[in-house]
Amino acid sequence: MVFKRWLRGGKADDEAPAGYVVPQRSNPAHAIVDPGSRQRPAFLDSILQGEGPEGANVMLPRFKASASDDIQTSGEDPKLARARLALRDALGASQPVTSSDRFAGRHDALGQLIAAIEQQRVHVVIYGERGIGKTSLVHVFADTARQARYLVIYGTCGTEARFDDMFRAFASRIPILFHGSVVPTAAETEHGKYLDSLLPEGSFGPREISDLFADIVGTRIILILDEYDRVADPSFRRDVAELIKNLSDRAARVQLVLTGVASNLDELIGYAPSIRRNVVGLPMRPLTLAEVRSLLAMGETAAGLHFNDEATSLISTMANGSPYLVRLLGHRAALMALDQRQTLVDEGHARAAVEKVLGDWNASLPLRAQTILASSAAQAEWPLLVAAAKAGMASDGWFTVDEVAGVLGNANPPAAVERSLRSFVGANNIIELVDTGHEHRFRFRYPGVASMLLMSAAMAGLTS
Repeated sequence: MVFKRWLRGGKADDEAPAGYVVPQRSNPAHAIVDPGSRQRPAFLDSILQGEGPEGANVMLPRFKASASDDIQTSGEDPKLARARLALRDALGASQPVTSSDRFAGRHDALGQLIAAIEQQRVHVVIYGERGIGKTSLVHVFADTARQARYLVIYGTCGTEARFDDMFRAFASRIPILFHGSVVPTAAETEHGKYLDSLLPEGSFGPREISDLFADIVGTRIILILDEYDRVADPSFRRDVAELIKNLSDRAARVQLVLTGVASNLDELIGYAPSIRRNVVGLPMRPLTLAEVRSLLAMGETAAGLHFNDEATSLISTMANGSPYLVRLLGHRAALMALDQRQTLVDEGHARAAVEKVLGDWNASLPLRAQTILASSAAQAEWPLLVAAAKAGMASDGWFTVDEVAGVLGNANPPAAVERSLRSFVGANNIIELVDTGHEHRFRFRYPGVASMLLMSAAMAGLTS
């Protein structure tokens, strides 16, 4: 609490946290940043200090709509309230897209996924950075496949996932009617049994489940294993690879779609030459500016707004190709325009949205992390921390010394980079370290730190 009171003023500098240097306050709109310098960008100072808007609202905030989504009759103009609700549905970023009417910017990826399943009859691995739209893609794909009468079953992997538990759950949702050994008029089908009744009790492996799936008739089945990168058990991945090979060799009417955070196919399925001809890798690329426009256009249509070119360009740059961030920033910027009773979303609204998001991310971090980010040590090593965030983008947050040194350039020897990284390692610090036996791997202890660093670096580049 001393730190918070000190930040708000009224405390002597000697009561500040150890090692903290008081940032010079400046107007973020006129900040000048040299991205090549070893200084934290000036516009971050007010965010890291937790400064908010001055003054207080005369009236307490109120909900704009009831729990049944009916517009409240008192308070805000009903048109503005309806526009806010429409924006929430069109650009809301808190949940993945699950329906085709809210899907934009990934038509090529959806087409490639459909072609791999329908024409090539292969299994598909979708990979890319976190927040790049993998889960939204498979949800919309599942909806499209069901319209074509595929039986699609979705499952999310966890760190403790077990092969037999996962595939028993899948089998429990496949009617026994689709097994070749069952006569359609048999008692099993009349009583609504499912394929899990044909599996052995206790544990089983890929051989048993591939024997079961090889006799599927009358339909085609797609099993989606989302967040496959979270699986910690190596035997789970080996069993899935074996299952893919067995299903392909027997031309089974069951195909797998795996999704996960990775920079390449091998990171998810390992080096398995025996199944390479049976698997197609579908990398999720960052959104282009044209795709960002198409995504924001959904908000424009829903709420009767218009994002000008400057706002669209700024959101595209800040999002760095992430559909999640495009939605988040677009939603925030549009709400700020509505607050001012404007239908044009301009660059000022977009910049304010970026600063609001950065402030929210900082506030969501533990107090200790906020203190460290505001310290003189973090200020001095800001380019290193940004490089570390970039290096961990495609590997579920993990990065090595060499990867960070590669981002920083040849002028930064790996030994010096490692010393700097280790200065932020510790149970009460912002970076954690693991020894894999052949290399040291680092990761930001709190995911929000990496997001803050990357967006602030992009913003600093625009204000330089």
